Amino acid sequence: MSWPRRIALGLLVALPVLLVAALWFGPRLTDWNTHRDRLAILAAGRLGQPVMLTGPVKLALLPQPMLEAGGVIIGELQGGGPDGSLSIQARALRLRLDLGALLRLQLEPREVVLVGAEIRLPWPPTSGQSFRPPPWLTGLRGRIENSRITIGNVPLENVTAELAAGSATDALRIDGRFRWRNLDATFNTILGRPGWDDAAPLDLTVAAAKASLSASGVLLPEGGFEGTIQGGGNDLAALVPGPGGAFRLRGALSASADLLTASELTMDLAGSPARGAATLRLAPVPRLDLALITGRVALDPWVAALRNASAPSLPFGVDLSAEAATLRGITLRRLRAAAFVEGERLTLSDVSAILPGDTEIEMSGVTSGRLREAGSKLEAAIRFRGSALRATLLALGARLEATDPTLLRQGEGRMRLVLEEAQAAMPEFTATVDGARISGAGVLRFGARPALGLGLTFDRLDLDSWLPQHLDLMAMATRNPGWDANLRLNAERASWRDLAMERLSVDAAMEAGRLTARRVAARIAGAEVALSGMLAPGSAANAPPRLTDMALEVTAPVARPLLAFLPGTWDETAPITTQPLALRLSANGALNALALRGGLDLGEARLEANGTLDAMAPRYAGILTLRHPGAQRLLAEGLGSKPPLWLGEGSLSLIATLNAARSGGQMENFDLVAGEMRLGGQLGLALAPAARPRLTGRLQAERLPLPTPAGGEEPLVLWPLGLVDADLTLQAARAMPPWLPPLEQLSAGLRLNGGILQLDQLQALLRGGKLEGAAVVDTTASPPAMTAELRLNGIGLDASPPDWPLSLTAGQLDGELSLRAAGHSPAALLTGLDGTARLGARGGILAGADLNAALRATTQPDAGAEAALRAALAEGSTVFDRMEAVARLRAGRAVIEQAGLSLGEQAVASAGGEVDLAHGGIDLSLRLAPPEGPELGLRMTGPLRQSRRLLDIADWLRWRAEQPRPATAP
Repeated sequence: MSWPRRIALGLLVALPVLLVAALWFGPRLTDWNTHRDRLAILAAGRLGQPVMLTGPVKLALLPQPMLEAGGVIIGELQGGGPDGSLSIQARALRLRLDLGALLRLQLEPREVVLVGAEIRLPWPPTSGQSFRPPPWLTGLRGRIENSRITIGNVPLENVTAELAAGSATDALRIDGRFRWRNLDATFNTILGRPGWDDAAPLDLTVAAAKASLSASGVLLPEGGFEGTIQGGGNDLAALVPGPGGAFRLRGALSASADLLTASELTMDLAGSPARGAATLRLAPVPRLDLALITGRVALDPWVAALRNASAPSLPFGVDLSAEAATLRGITLRRLRAAAFVEGERLTLSDVSAILPGDTEIEMSGVTSGRLREAGSKLEAAIRFRGSALRATLLALGARLEATDPTLLRQGEGRMRLVLEEAQAAMPEFTATVDGARISGAGVLRFGARPALGLGLTFDRLDLDSWLPQHLDLMAMATRNPGWDANLRLNAERASWRDLAMERLSVDAAMEAGRLTARRVAARIAGAEVALSGMLAPGSAANAPPRLTDMALEVTAPVARPLLAFLPGTWDETAPITTQPLALRLSANGALNALALRGGLDLGEARLEANGTLDAMAPRYAGILTLRHPGAQRLLAEGLGSKPPLWLGEGSLSLIATLNAARSGGQMENFDLVAGEMRLGGQLGLALAPAARPRLTGRLQAERLPLPTPAGGEEPLVLWPLGLVDADLTLQAARAMPPWLPPLEQLSAGLRLNGGILQLDQLQALLRGGKLEGAAVVDTTASPPAMTAELRLNGIGLDASPPDWPLSLTAGQLDGELSLRAAGHSPAALLTGLDGTARLGARGGILAGADLNAALRATTQPDAGAEAALRAALAEGSTVFDRMEAVARLRAGRAVIEQAGLSLGEQAVASAGGEVDLAHGGIDLSLRLAPPEGPELGLRMTGPLRQSRRLLDIADWLRWRAEQPRPATAP
């Protein structure tokens, strides 16, 4: 091929390439910025909106004609133009041009693309102007990429959408996707052309999170939207803070400038039918509210969703009404609740329900932060009212088995509750329960070892109703329940086990098994009682608990009311009960070896104890001391009787070493000084189940004054003898019984068994002689019976009482006495006294009459015999060798059956008559047998100590007068 042809062929091949290169590089190398204003005017004419270009302008012909301008502003910024038109500010505007028109030097866009646009749409929407498709959309397509659309005050992020309208009469279609408050959604919108009434039809479908909502209606000429809404989905929790599950809804929809309302909604929420309404408020801030009315609802999923949900995309409120609801297995009736969620804040208002037991409850509150996160908190105000609070608390899971079934019947109150991640607090609580007013506060701290702090004030408190009937205080104090507690309790009036208390105050704590009573105080029976101390577990695994700084103080201005709490029967009229009382007791150490120290002041009496207590056994060992400045006064004040003068003057002092346990106790080496009494020895008390206590021991006395037997008509107090058995031995260096000289080296055995008291092996030295005997007091008989046996051997006689008519002032006395009596009083015992008495005296003197002189007087001449006889029987004394008497006692009278007095082998006188021991009377006669003539004598009658002497000499004087007189010497 020739070169010309080759050149022509090459040009023919290169021409298209050059043309393509010119079309590709030519526009790109051309500076179009100089034509920016002309292009803006041209674009404004085509778009029907003001257009401003602030960025670079580029034109590309290949691969397709495309005009791209940066920094595009379409319409007016800030809410649209004066006619309500939209405003657009985009990072870039791309126009795909018609190539044929471009070759004719005309701009005919076929597609408009806005990239990175900020689009502002005015709200509320109106028909006509606002949503009439712009001319530039007629016959072409529009698209928005990576843009932001603000409708009123609602921003939509990451918007990508396509807009299309066929002709001026076709509907506008918009399809795309966007993100709103972290929720990705797709939408489809069909906006029809306004009709003759200027109303534009609108269909909108939005799908997000496996749910969709569709609205159909019209845009009203005056603004707003009216239509219907329907929708559903597989997960309600993806849209609102609620439970998961499928849902369906249908209802009416209306929209205004700042409010979208879905009314007359019929819904199906996870299989539960409901009615309600929903509103979406757009101004001043977006907010979604949902009102539900249902027959029955399960609240646990709603509560869990509210607690665990992240912050909702917009503020959300729900108003729920249900005839029945379940929460943690509890059925609530007539539930009414309103909740509002905004960010991390949950507000509850107008919450009311009827709990099991017909207890009405009302609540309102607010949270800061989600409850599952640190720093979150719920503050709530609660009110309650019910007539069967016990049934309500049992239904809520409260453990009330140990309380009185009649407790917690009727009550009402209010409280403020603060729930946080680490604790639940009750800053305020006021209630009236079963007629008692209660107020206080409390806090419960969560964790591996929960801690409870509670402070309550009662106007009256019945602890028996709250505490178990058989409460083991030691077990409750020493066990470790796995939680700690701090308790402050106050009660104006309280009762526990028939113990009435006033101004009860308890400040105690339990921590890691340690029970601390900082102060427990109350007024009991007029006494101020205070207790403090700490009880802690032992240091070793099996070590007993340890008590630290335990202190008990009791002070009372008058001791009498406290006697009711002591065992036994006490004479409340005794003067000592009116004395002030002060008790102080302290303890330290392990419970099996407590160092115990205490003191009791009662009037002038002081009791001290210092020893060791094994509270686990229990067992006590220590020293007991009792002191009082006046022994007689202490017994008189304690027994409410006359002072026991037989004790003598002096103080009282008791020092004893004491060992006590459940099975009994021992008092070793005790030393008792009371007045003139000096007593010591050892005593033991044995206690056995179903048996009487048994007292054993040995008593040793240096000086032992004995009481004067009681007299009168008052019954003898013998019932204490039936409370205990005894086996005691008594030894006294010197005993001082009433009416008798002191006894030396006294010894006796005292046994008490079943109310029968036996005194045996009685021995003593008396005036150089020996006294032996035994006695029995049977309190089981009715009336009580007493017997006594007494033997006298060589008892020296001394002056008898001076007011007796006759007395033995010297000699030695021998004899035997056997006595029996029965009666309830000393007078009855004397009245019923029976027995026998045999007495004999040797080498004695009878004071009060000179019997020898009387016999000599009978031999005197007539002139002086009578006078001498009267003088001898009225005074003087008679020395005798032996005197014997036998008497029998009947009904309190001693009848002398045989009595005589002799000088050597010759009987001088005999006696007869009786002595009324019960009434203190005497009727005795002393008879003398003179050498000649009838007997003469002396009679004594009247009271024993003031008897009258009557000379019985009339017969002898008559006989003497009848005797012939001897002849007289001339």
